[in-house]
Amino acid sequence: MNFTERGFGVRAALGCSDRGNTAVSQLKAGDIDWEKIFGEEGARWLHTGGIFCALSETTPDVAKEAMEIAKKHGTIISYDLNYRDSLWKAIGGQAKAQEVNRDLAQYVDVMIGNEEDFTACLGYEVEGQDENHSKLDIVNFEKMIRRAVADFPNFAVAATTLRNAKTASVNDWGAVCFTEGQLHQAIMRPDLDIFDRVGGGDSFASGLIYGFLTGESPEWAVNCGAAHGALAMTTPGDTTTVGLADVLRVMKGGGARVAR
Repeated sequence: MNFTERGFGVRAALGCSDRGNTAVSQLKAGDIDWEKIFGEEGARWLHTGGIFCALSETTPDVAKEAMEIAKKHGTIISYDLNYRDSLWKAIGGQAKAQEVNRDLAQYVDVMIGNEEDFTACLGYEVEGQDENHSKLDIVNFEKMIRRAVADFPNFAVAATTLRNAKTASVNDWGAVCFTEGQLHQAIMRPDLDIFDRVGGGDSFASGLIYGFLTGESPEWAVNCGAAHGALAMTTPGDTTTVGLADVLRVMKGGGARVAR
């Protein structure tokens, strides 16, 4: 369960994760027939991330087992770093998070996160970034991503959201995607009005993945993810309530005129 207090203005949003008795946290390696899923049924894409791996001492083993078998069958693997200090602190803190995430990173094809995630989970710093992450310097973000890709050449794609939270209700919002030696930047949305910021990163990831799964270009995919994330933050909760037509409209620059 994830309890969230939606922020407004100068009052920041507050999240509280309750993993106690969460069913998925009880999983252990061997509990799921990954061979059937990836080998027999032919699942094309595996997505997991740092929140799942922080749920218990055993979930990183489950993720690693899934990744190893997915890799064997040629399934694309994406991973959203999603660092949550409140989850990791009970099982070793940031040091444990880096140990787990750097071990799993060797299997990842598409690595996703924001600048804080890359720092906390993998140990990469963005040059010139202050503690409030208020500088969206694309050049320094690219340097950080290139360092990560050099260390983990299996990253076919590395993508990060760019957010400057001016207030809880107004954020600068964008994203970049690095692949095949090129950086692709989504349309920046300065002073984006935020109703509830929860779910923006997950919706970016799903939009990005949708773009690649449907064979679109990296530029299209990163813009799809950024538009989807922007839309997700206009509704309460972390689950998107918009459809593809809504995302495509925003990608094309559509405004907020009422649809009747």
